[in-house]
Amino acid sequence: MSEGIDAATADAYLRRLGVERAGRPTSGALRELHLRHLRTVPFENLSVHLGEEIVLDGKRLVDKVVGARRGGFCYELNGAFGALLTALGYDVPLLAARVHGDEGRLGIPYDHLALRVRTEDGGDWLADVGFGSHFHLPPVFAERGEQRDPVGVFRIAEAEAADLDVLRDGRPVYRLETRPRALGDFTAGAWWHRTSPHSHFTRSLVCSRVTADGGRITLSGRRLTRTAPDGTREERGAGSDAEVLEIYRDEFGIVLDAVPAVRGGRTDG
Repeated sequence: MSEGIDAATADAYLRRLGVERAGRPTSGALRELHLRHLRTVPFENLSVHLGEEIVLDGKRLVDKVVGARRGGFCYELNGAFGALLTALGYDVPLLAARVHGDEGRLGIPYDHLALRVRTEDGGDWLADVGFGSHFHLPPVFAERGEQRDPVGVFRIAEAEAADLDVLRDGRPVYRLETRPRALGDFTAGAWWHRTSPHSHFTRSLVCSRVTADGGRITLSGRRLTRTAPDGTREERGAGSDAEVLEIYRDEFGIVLDAVPAVRGGRTDG
């Protein structure tokens, strides 16, 4: 179960999301929270390149999202969201996953953190606000058939050793373990992703969120991409530091003193 937070902090989190506190932890309330989180709190890896410490503690993760008005990568976003859901009365086991890479290779252990969320009205869902481009609404955890989402068709399929594969449009995204984990179990995975030269997080800058129309806006270094709901893309470069900082502020709500620089000097993503 995710680490909880107090009622005042949960209310501040809800204000950040622009959501009223629901009377009960229902499936409908979860769906709204999930979508609002994707639209409001960006998926970003700026801390990796700003030299900021990443500590997998529920209260500190929530403070980054609520107090600092930042985003994060999977351990941070799903860790914080899990803490919020726990405070709102949901049952939230943390699940470990390994991302499917090139040629079907699986990533490192504790490669990704996702959430299983059980609701008061009997719902049992897979929630994930920390994977970047992914489902907008949580799929039913026990359903093994196709589940349609605004961005594609998802399926949760049986895999080896009682694991589950999460597929998007027929392609495997990650392999999910069903055993509940503690937030601290993901420390080694988070350390690898923020330090290893083989991690894509150390090799590029990304800041991305879902837009109100169901599309996506992404700043990769100095390249801004707007993706429409139908998949069409518009790209443009941001030349000056002032323009980059303005995009971070206006499009993602992130106020920075200086433009982050990728290790080794790359800033194009």
